[in-house]
Amino acid sequence: MSKHQLLRRALPAALAGGVALTLGLTANAQVLERSIDTENQITRNAAQVQAQINQVADQTDDIVAEYRGLLNEIESLRIYNDQLQRVVNNQEEEIVQINDDLANLEATNRDVVPLMIEMAETLPRLIQADVPFRLDERLGRAEFLVDALDLADVTTSEKYRRILEAYLDEIELGRTTEGYSGQLPSGQEVNFLRVGRTLLFYQSLDGTLTGWWNPNSREFEQLGDQYRLPVSDGLAIAQNQVAPDLVRLPVPAPESE
Repeated sequence: MSKHQLLRRALPAALAGGVALTLGLTANAQVLERSIDTENQITRNAAQVQAQINQVADQTDDIVAEYRGLLNEIESLRIYNDQLQRVVNNQEEEIVQINDDLANLEATNRDVVPLMIEMAETLPRLIQADVPFRLDERLGRAEFLVDALDLADVTTSEKYRRILEAYLDEIELGRTTEGYSGQLPSGQEVNFLRVGRTLLFYQSLDGTLTGWWNPNSREFEQLGDQYRLPVSDGLAIAQNQVAPDLVRLPVPAPESE
C-alpha cells in the first residue's frame, strides 16, 4: 500500500476524531453554561427569598411593637377605669349622704323656720322699743329680713345667717359710742351723741341747744346749759376729733315700780 493510500485513510480518521473532540468540548461547555445559569438562578432566588424573609421580619417587628403598644394602652386604660370606678363609687356615696342630709335638712327646716319667723318679726318691735338712734336705718334692715323670709331664691341657711347677723349688729351697738348727724322728730337738724344703747344726746348745729332722749318719758327733752360743754366734748371724742377723756353726762335713774 502506498503512502498516499495510507494518508487518505488516516486523514478521515483524524478528522473524525477532531470532530468528536469538538463535539465533546461543545457539550461540556453547554453543561457548564447551564450549571452557571442554574447557580445564578439559585442565587437570584436566594436573594429574593432573603428579601422576603427580611420583609416578613420587619413586618413581624412592627406587629410585635404594635402588640406591645396595645398591651401598654390596655394597662393604661385599666388603671384609668379603676380610677374612674373609685370616683363613681365615691360620688354614689356622696349622693347617698346628700340625700340623707336633705332628708335631715327638711326636718331641720320644719323646726328652724318658725323660730326664724319669730326672730325676724320680733326685731322691728325691739328696735321700736329701744333708744331711737338711727331709727329709719335699723328699722329698714329689720323689715327687709321679714320680707326676705318669702324669697324663693334665698336659702333657709342664708336667711337664718342674715337674721343672726342683724341681732349681732344690734348687740354690738350696745358696746359702741358714736356721733352722727340727724333730725329730731320736729325736723330740726342736730348732732346726736350715742353712748351704747343707754344714752342718746343731741345738740343743735350752732351748739346753743342741748337735750337728750329721756328713756322714762320716752321723749326728747331739752337739758340745761350746764350740759352743753359735756355733750360737745362727748361728740368730739366720739367723732375722733380729740383724745378720749372723762365726760360728765346725766344718766337716768331707774323708775320705781
